Amino acid sequence: MIVLAHSHQPWSSISPTIHLLGSCRNSDDVNKIHARLITTGFIKSPNLTTRIVLAFAASPRPYLAEFARFVFYQYHVSSVSPGEVKDPFLWNAVMKSHSHGVDPRQALLLFCSMLENGVSVDRFSLSLVLKACSRLVFLKGGMQIHGFLRKSGIWSDLFLQNCLIGLYLKCGCLGFSRQIFDRMPQRDSVSYNSMIDGYVKCGSIESARELFDSMPREKKNLITWNSMLSGYAQREDGVNIASKMFDEMPEKDLISWNSLIDGYVKHGRIEEAKDLFDKMLSKDVVTWATMIDGYAKSGFVHQAKTLFDQMPQRDVVAYNSMMAGYVQNKYHMEALEIFNAMAKESHLSPDETTLVIVLSAIAQLGRLTKAMEMHMYIVEKKQFVLDGKLGVALIDMYSKCGSVQQAMKVFEGIGNKSIDHWNAMIGGLAVHGLGESAFDMLLQIERRSIKPDHITFVGVLNACSHSGLVKEGLLCFELMRKKHKIEPRLQHYGCMVDILSRSGSIELAKKLIEEMPIEPNDVIWRTFLAACSHHKEFEAGELVAKHLSRYNPSSYVLLSNMYASFGMWKDVRRVRTAMKERKLQKLPGCSWIELDGRVHEFFVDTMEASNTL
Repeated sequence: MIVLAHSHQPWSSISPTIHLLGSCRNSDDVNKIHARLITTGFIKSPNLTTRIVLAFAASPRPYLAEFARFVFYQYHVSSVSPGEVKDPFLWNAVMKSHSHGVDPRQALLLFCSMLENGVSVDRFSLSLVLKACSRLVFLKGGMQIHGFLRKSGIWSDLFLQNCLIGLYLKCGCLGFSRQIFDRMPQRDSVSYNSMIDGYVKCGSIESARELFDSMPREKKNLITWNSMLSGYAQREDGVNIASKMFDEMPEKDLISWNSLIDGYVKHGRIEEAKDLFDKMLSKDVVTWATMIDGYAKSGFVHQAKTLFDQMPQRDVVAYNSMMAGYVQNKYHMEALEIFNAMAKESHLSPDETTLVIVLSAIAQLGRLTKAMEMHMYIVEKKQFVLDGKLGVALIDMYSKCGSVQQAMKVFEGIGNKSIDHWNAMIGGLAVHGLGESAFDMLLQIERRSIKPDHITFVGVLNACSHSGLVKEGLLCFELMRKKHKIEPRLQHYGCMVDILSRSGSIELAKKLIEEMPIEPNDVIWRTFLAACSHHKEFEAGELVAKHLSRYNPSSYVLLSNMYASFGMWKDVRRVRTAMKERKLQKLPGCSWIELDGRVHEFFVDTMEASNTL
């Protein structure tokens, strides 16, 4: 189409040809121009092929980048004569497109090809291959380039030594980076900033400060100060130092202000964050989103919404922060309203995080109709895959909305399942009392050689507990400890106590609690107490209940119920009187039912729905 429209094109002129290639919309257009260049013989012009490579090797349009690289390999690499030393300029351009592009491995292959073809490598070539190793976290390859540098005459080059420091830091080899730094005959701001940032990211703020203090004043720049400020702000005992450092900074940018605000927010100092926020002359979306997130996490969701409404411009991150804040504070309908408002913004599209938050809100509401609508919305978008968190959230949502069948359909439709998907499905089966199915999933995990984690075993043990599968629960617990070498946590012990207690093995449950290497919490004790009451183990139950009643109001109710089951009514009245004196109230039980697209909530001892969701 393009070729026909430009049939008068002078195919011996470089600039119009480059312009025509730049206007291509797909690979077919490129192929037509390529064909015309071949038939006219113009493709043999070194000047043209060089311009094509330089113009399009790093193009964001894949069909142009592929064509430029084809031209490079076909008309430049294959044309290297034996013994001829070629200039690395064009090679470096293609290598840069790889090292900074989607497949850095190609940069390593091209570097090897340069050496094999006798193309001289310069400091830029070496910096690009080090960049590729860094992005790939390819320590072995980086060390080979390091050795190549030591043998060459440009080992002492400051730029390349800084690249090596960056490589080792990216690979987690802080010690190697420091060795290079200490042996450098001269250092610049990049050298110091790289090491300081490396120390900050691995939590060694003291080492970072030591380097910062030894750094010549003229070499300190805004990046240096911001790295230190961010490092201190992330530590609870460092926020005050960060604040002092902020005041001492010779200049500040948005990163400086946002780092300190984030530090205040993370450590619950929301008022100080707001004071700093109010002093800012210029704010970006990150500033607003940080404050919204801070207010929401502190429980001040209405203040968060006020800030959200005041934002001059909102992006997806801002909407996500507000929705997440609502969900954290159990305002699930409000979270969905924010999503609906976002959907009306033509310039915004939800990302995976948005959808995970929305699915979580729907799961908490238990609205199956809404769940199915949201699932259809995701499918119709055709831009999201379910291999990650989104698939996990969908499984969890359907399970909590009462449709384990739909959850299973989603699970079975995911091709590349991670352990998180298995865990979500096992958790859903556990909630629905399908213990045998959950245990069967554990066996499938074993057969497929998938490595389970501690969450997997919490889910299976919980399922066994709800289904009364004592033998399977004991097997699961031993499998976790002996085969997978996973140290049991409080949740695992809690499930095992529940399994043994429900089956009437009170003495075994008591022994397990006594032998636990960690302190049992009140949940474990209350589980044991409930079992004592059910199985008429009065003495053990009373001892536990009196111990627990100091910590948890629900223990009074369990103790009262146990006394009642033994007909000890005086003791029942005594416990109830103690509850009244301490003004303790048991939260009433409630249930939900979805009818005509609305969820109705009912409480114990009431005949009417208290509200609708």
